[in-house]
Amino acid sequence: MTVNDDSFTDWKTREETAESMIPIIGNLHRERDVTILLHSRSLVNKSVVSILKTHRFARQIAGEELSVTETLPFLKALTTLDLGPSQIDLGMLAATYRNDGRGLTVEEFTAEAVAGATGENKIERREARDVVLYGFGRIGRLLARLLIEKAGSGNGLRLRAIVVRKGGAQDIVKRASLLRRDSIHGQFQGTITVDEASGTIVANGNEIKMIYADDPSEVDYTAYGVKNAILIDNTGRWRDRAGLSQHLRPGIDKVVLTAPGKGDVLNVVHGVNHEMIKPDEQILSCASCTTNAIVPPLKAMADEYGVLRGHVETVHSFTNDQNLLDNYHKSDRRGRSAPLNMVITETGAASAVAKALPDLDARITGSSIRVPVPDVSIAILSLRLGRETTREEVLEYLRNVSLTSPLKRQIDFTNAPDAVSSDFIGSRHASIVDAGATKVEGDDAILYLWYDNEFGYSCQVVRVVQHVSGVEYPTFPVPVA
Repeated sequence: MTVNDDSFTDWKTREETAESMIPIIGNLHRERDVTILLHSRSLVNKSVVSILKTHRFARQIAGEELSVTETLPFLKALTTLDLGPSQIDLGMLAATYRNDGRGLTVEEFTAEAVAGATGENKIERREARDVVLYGFGRIGRLLARLLIEKAGSGNGLRLRAIVVRKGGAQDIVKRASLLRRDSIHGQFQGTITVDEASGTIVANGNEIKMIYADDPSEVDYTAYGVKNAILIDNTGRWRDRAGLSQHLRPGIDKVVLTAPGKGDVLNVVHGVNHEMIKPDEQILSCASCTTNAIVPPLKAMADEYGVLRGHVETVHSFTNDQNLLDNYHKSDRRGRSAPLNMVITETGAASAVAKALPDLDARITGSSIRVPVPDVSIAILSLRLGRETTREEVLEYLRNVSLTSPLKRQIDFTNAPDAVSSDFIGSRHASIVDAGATKVEGDDAILYLWYDNEFGYSCQVVRVVQHVSGVEYPTFPVPVA
């Protein structure tokens, strides 16, 4: 047998193993509300090739490829346990088992590592919490995709309605079409049908009512069967408490804004300050995509090295706020053609840091340049640290943060030598540390942080909504603080 034959046989064996994992992962998700992850990446509803690629990706952050033959025994061990709703990371299970050294079997180690989700410790499955989208633009449609995806077990969050201004004939058909296919993020994963007579979109079995209104005061959500709902305003039209309070209508319990909040509205970056949300808080903001990208790594660096001051330069993809061709715009420069120019503009991300990290004394400044790409941006975070260090130490630290810390859902890590922006379309992390571009000299550090300013940010918004709704299930093994 040739070397090539050996490689092909190995591939077929791994394919067969991945195939056997799919029904186990699906059953755990549907029957027990357990989401299987691999280094923070969900394996639910993934194909054979996607499962294998996710395992192979582990080599970039963990230093070596993770084999499906290594993770399958942990997955099988989970099926023997009395598991409650939770997220379980096979990558972390395999890594911690490898370093355990006590001679436990896979079954014994797994039972111990996820004990917080079993028996008397497990939490009960909760009834679905209603969600309403106010607005259905770029972020709104991605939120819809994520909410529909996460409704798989029938628990958690349930998208019940979308509120928009009517755009004309066949409005609901056209909006459903935009949900079905996207030039950047590809096809919707599932089926979508439209009932024009009832004004309903049915996506993967989820019935979503399309409500037409020009103003929040026009809607009584209880008339559509919506109750105790979380409304996500992705229009950006209102940003202060007075404006957003207009959404607190019959059927709506809380309002979440997908833009930086003004005044006393709490700006939340999940993973950093979401624990500050009070149970009775009805109005909050998820800040901006750039704030979500820079705050988690800034916190990580401040925790380990201290940060005396910093500057963030954002190279940001163009947005719908800009003009396709030169035309009048109320803001300076943004009236110039977005796909033809680099456009210097302002960013509120630097000032928003103080709201998300009130204990950080360092002064952070910022500026932004819009560039002719439709998605994925990069934040260049230049920091003066509290002590001297080395590039190798910083990269090893951030790599470990991305693997095992409480920020592992926010911070990703790549050492790919030829990484470019399009590689990160669809990333579910708030930001991705580019190891190859990182620069450290003494107490100066420059981090290059990629982020999908559409999808990665939408994932952060959903995490906040899950937290305030009470359906943010714990992750095991528990990340190291």
